[in-house]
Amino acid sequence: MSALAAFVGRRPKAILALAALAAVAATVLGGGVATRLAPFGADDPQSESVRADRQLERAGYHEPDVVVLLRRDDPRTPAGRAATERVTHLLQGDPNVASVAGFPSTGSLAFLSRDGRATYLTAGLRATDDKARQDAATEIAARLGSVPNATVGGPALAARQINTQVEHDLRAAEVYAFPLLFLLSLLFFRSLVAALLPLLVGGLAILGAFLALRIASSVGSISIFALNVATGLGLGLAIDYSLFIINRYREELARSGPGPDAMRRTLATAGRTVAFSSITVAGALASLLVFPQRFLYSMGIGGAAVALVAAAVALVVLPALLVLLGERVNALSPHVLARRAARDARPARAGAWYRLAKFSGRMPVPTALVTAAVLVAVAVPALRVHFTAADAAALPAGASAREVAASLRTDFPPYRDTPITLSLSGKATAVTAKRVARLAHVAAVSHPRPLRGGTFALDVVSDSPPLSPASLQLVRELRGVPGDLRVTGTSAHFVDLEHSLARHLPYALLLIVALTVIVLFAMTGSVLLPIKQLLLNMLGLAATYGLLVTVFQHGLLQGQLGYTSEGGLDPSLLLLVSATVFGLSTDYGVFVIARIKEARDNGASDHDAIPLGLERSGRIVSSAALLFAVAFGAFLTSKITVTKELGFGTATAVLIDATIIRALLVPALMHLLGRWNWWAPTPLRRLHLRIRLSEV
Repeated sequence: MSALAAFVGRRPKAILALAALAAVAATVLGGGVATRLAPFGADDPQSESVRADRQLERAGYHEPDVVVLLRRDDPRTPAGRAATERVTHLLQGDPNVASVAGFPSTGSLAFLSRDGRATYLTAGLRATDDKARQDAATEIAARLGSVPNATVGGPALAARQINTQVEHDLRAAEVYAFPLLFLLSLLFFRSLVAALLPLLVGGLAILGAFLALRIASSVGSISIFALNVATGLGLGLAIDYSLFIINRYREELARSGPGPDAMRRTLATAGRTVAFSSITVAGALASLLVFPQRFLYSMGIGGAAVALVAAAVALVVLPALLVLLGERVNALSPHVLARRAARDARPARAGAWYRLAKFSGRMPVPTALVTAAVLVAVAVPALRVHFTAADAAALPAGASAREVAASLRTDFPPYRDTPITLSLSGKATAVTAKRVARLAHVAAVSHPRPLRGGTFALDVVSDSPPLSPASLQLVRELRGVPGDLRVTGTSAHFVDLEHSLARHLPYALLLIVALTVIVLFAMTGSVLLPIKQLLLNMLGLAATYGLLVTVFQHGLLQGQLGYTSEGGLDPSLLLLVSATVFGLSTDYGVFVIARIKEARDNGASDHDAIPLGLERSGRIVSSAALLFAVAFGAFLTSKITVTKELGFGTATAVLIDATIIRALLVPALMHLLGRWNWWAPTPLRRLHLRIRLSEV
């Protein structure tokens, strides 16, 4: 860090010029990355349901991805038959459509509404990948938009409408959050000049992450949702790192004035902390790379890239700006904020955070027990978590896919549009169909439909919703039926998703734990502090899960937050929240521990170093957490429940960590442990001295 400070001090203008060129290059090369990215992607390519889909597609089967609802058209009447045939011909004339099914072609009463005044058609598409199916469904909806009484829906169009709504909501959230973020940044950074610096750091970090995603998209399939985490996390980490470095630089300016020594000490302390922090955040998000689902590994790539780029910008470009600005970093500051900035820059044995840490030190056992008990009590509802997935019901009122799905549930024999499909091979298909019909929760079984290559398709309709426990159990029982068969469909895909996540989760946890322990040991030389950090992170996450279950599964704040509970949480979303929050919690823990360790290394006792370090870091951590909570909390304005869950979960978790855990539980536990906080076995202590990663 001293060498980096010397380099930045000698060539600040050259660094800024190179940063500008890099930004232009990243804009040119990565600016159009959104057009190259794929949709959500929640499937494991090696799962049975995906293999069944491929087998059926090779045999000529086309899943009914598009549903056209025809109201006030009874196909048994001449007028209704003519209207239905007209739409059928339009669908059959579309080059994207491979097959069309409805009452005229099948004679099945399942295509007739209970009152006989409506019918629907299903269309199978030729496209095989998600994006192509969604594009085709969108074109069909546009083509049939002028047909009277026709409404287009189905899984492919629902997925496109969810993606579009999420992108629109995220842009709107940024508009809502930006004014408040700017005002809070002005308050926390104490001057207009300083408040503008995180925006520059965040912008460069986001551009770098976009370039990384552009490169990754040329190698494999990347979900477009990675752009969202790159944008939100890039801005949040830019604020975190800028707060820490600018605040420390002001301390050094107050101590010795502008010059090379101020920047050297800033990077040797705050810069070192930012480096360790970025590695922990990037590692936590990189743990998502072990999952084969496109949504998750794409989030891992985007999050890890933006964390590392944000740190690089904060450690090189931001110091170059600070060297050129010098005392002018405090320019354009209202008088009240200027006085606060001057007070913040001078260490003092006073302040709210100092007194709070002293209070915890006087009563460490009651403080630790009460705060831990509160978090455990909040976490208890998480024991009854139920998992679900977003479908057309997640769309806002007025979306055509939601209207079609709701009508199929209420006006027609239910769940015919979401069958469990079996891919059969062999001669005993009729026998298999009879066995399947005898299983519990089976409402209907189709006749085996012959396809190419000796393959048959068999549709099994459950008597329960596709993601209900009954339907999921039916999938498991179908997979136990003797014969050469594979099971797919909405219910089967969800069963495979849960199985895949559970199978890969231990590897992700092992990666997170190992990286956190190694990085924190390298930073502190302690073995107990990394273990304590892991336990506190898990406690904070458990409390967050409990709140998510209470609010979104049980529907506690439906009226206030404007959503309808789906009775469960999306497991993929929980993993994303977990990785993000785990990284940020470690991030804040690194900031606090670094200042406590610095006070101890400068001669303070084990107990005096705790309030001194918390006083110097508490305001920074709480300010960063509040800004991060505002950035992600703006997602609560979304019309998609899953996006609301992401905003609520992330914002709640960082606030819990920065207040209850860092302000009360951490100092109480550190007071209890005393000098044992810094304990390590002799061989590890020697290793830490040998690798020379301690502050100077």
